[in-house]
Amino acid sequence: MQKYLLHLFILTSFFGLSQEDTPSTDQSGELSAVVINAQTDAPMESVHVVNLNQVIGTITNEKGRFKITAAVNDTLYFSFLGFKSQKIRVTNDMFKFKDTKISLTELAYALEEVIVRPYQLTGFLEIDVKNLPINNAYQHSISGLSVGYEAGNKNPSAVTKVLGAILNPADLLRNLFGKKPAQMRKLRQVKEDDRIRDLLASKFDRETLVELLQIEKMDIEDILNNCSYSKSFIQTANDLQILDAISGCYEDFKVLNRGKNKK
Repeated sequence: MQKYLLHLFILTSFFGLSQEDTPSTDQSGELSAVVINAQTDAPMESVHVVNLNQVIGTITNEKGRFKITAAVNDTLYFSFLGFKSQKIRVTNDMFKFKDTKISLTELAYALEEVIVRPYQLTGFLEIDVKNLPINNAYQHSISGLSVGYEAGNKNPSAVTKVLGAILNPADLLRNLFGKKPAQMRKLRQVKEDDRIRDLLASKFDRETLVELLQIEKMDIEDILNNCSYSKSFIQTANDLQILDAISGCYEDFKVLNRGKNKK
C-alpha cells in the first residue's frame, strides 16, 4: 500500500510539473509597453499607437508608456513625426513582460539648398493680381445631398462630371470598393476613434491610411478621382480629410449601388 501511494505521489508531481511547463494559450486584454528613441534610449512622449486589427488608438505618456487593448497576433502601428513608422506583431511575451521596449528610429533628411521665389511681384496691384496663381479646386453643392463634390473648375463640363459620377457609378469604383469589402467596412470604426483621427489630421503621407485600410496609395487616388475630387485636394489634403472623402464617397456609392441592384 505504501509503495502504491509513493508511485501515485510521484506521478501526480510529474504531471503537475508537466502542466507548468506547457506553453500558455494566446492572451488578450490590456497590453502595456514603452516606446524609446533607438539612438538615445530616451522615452518618447506623444507617440501614436494604433491597433490595426481592432481599429483603436492611444498615445504614449511623458515616460513613453502606453496601454492598449490587444490580442496575440494583432499588429500595432507606431507613428511619430520625424521617425520611421513601425509595425509590431503582439506576442504572448509582451503580455508576460510589462516593460517591453519598442524602439523608433529617427529619419535622416538630406536637405539641399533651395531658393524660394513664390511670385514675381512688381508692386502694381493690377499686374500682380493677374500673375497670382488661382486655385481651381471648386466644390459643387447639389440639392438633396449633404456633402459637396470637388470638380476642378466651374465650367459646365465640370458640373456634368459631378452629376455623372453620382448618377452613374463607374465600374472602376465598383471594383475598387469590391476588392476590399472588409477594409471599407472599417471606415466607420476609424472615424469614431478620436486618437486615430488626431493622428490622421497630422499626416499627409497616406501611410497610416494604407495600413489601416490595407489598400494601396494608388487605389486611394483612383477612388477620389472617380468621386470627382480635384487633383489639388488629393495632393494637399491631410489624411483625415482624405479618410472623410473616401468614407463619404463609399456611403454614396452604397446607396446608389443598392438602388441600381433593385432595378
